[in-house]
Amino acid sequence: MDAPLHAESLDVPAELALVSIDMEKYSQIPEARMATVRCDLDNIVVTTLAKCQLPAPQNIPGGYKDNGDGAILLFPPSVLAQLVDPLLVQLNAALMRYEQQRLASSPVLRLRASVHVGPLSVPDHRGNAINDTTRLLNSQATRQALSAAKESGAFLAAALSEIVYQRTVHAGRTPDLSSHHFLEAIARVSDKPGFEQPCRIHVPGLTGPAVRPYLNDAISPAAAYSSPERPSDASTAPVADSGGTFQFHGQVNDPTIANSIKTLRIDRRQR
Repeated sequence: MDAPLHAESLDVPAELALVSIDMEKYSQIPEARMATVRCDLDNIVVTTLAKCQLPAPQNIPGGYKDNGDGAILLFPPSVLAQLVDPLLVQLNAALMRYEQQRLASSPVLRLRASVHVGPLSVPDHRGNAINDTTRLLNSQATRQALSAAKESGAFLAAALSEIVYQRTVHAGRTPDLSSHHFLEAIARVSDKPGFEQPCRIHVPGLTGPAVRPYLNDAISPAAAYSSPERPSDASTAPVADSGGTFQFHGQVNDPTIANSIKTLRIDRRQR
């Protein structure tokens, strides 16, 4: 017989803000160099948090969770906006400085990151918020965004959960980042078929539209407002009431169209 639930077990735990980071191709680093590279990453994170005047995750018992090739950092929810701006830009800047100084024998250090917020039980900090943060980090959208980062000279690609985006960027709490710096996408994980959540992708130094070509799961801003395109032939071409430009690839026989054309310019350029 199942034990009865206590009233306190039904209470919603307090929220915490979460940042998850993961090093690209960490498993391909020679074992003898793994500890050094990981130490370099830890130093970058600690220095960047201090520069952004963010509290150390270690101030929360169990607030720093080492994942080997990355970590999950816990923060009080009051600093959620700072985890987006300035942290993401400053973290990328620190990685760029590391790239300029690293030895040729040292591997390139690139990161995927995710930012989320949600209730976590104490003292073990268990809950869906941890799982969702990790899945955002491992989503196809975040991985593909890192390709955009590589080609642009950035070293970081991040995914914000929708609730983080709404509470920070949309709410106007990120002075140097606006909606134009984010791309709306769907976070999916190949080995988690039941996981599918909206998110916002950010690559420092790029706008959302610049990242769009790299993502398979990007959401088109016009998708909800436009109907599918129809073939461009005479029978479906719109009538111009006040002028316009139309392309016809055959003879125009439809009287509704033909009788409405007043000026015709023939472009014989090969396409």
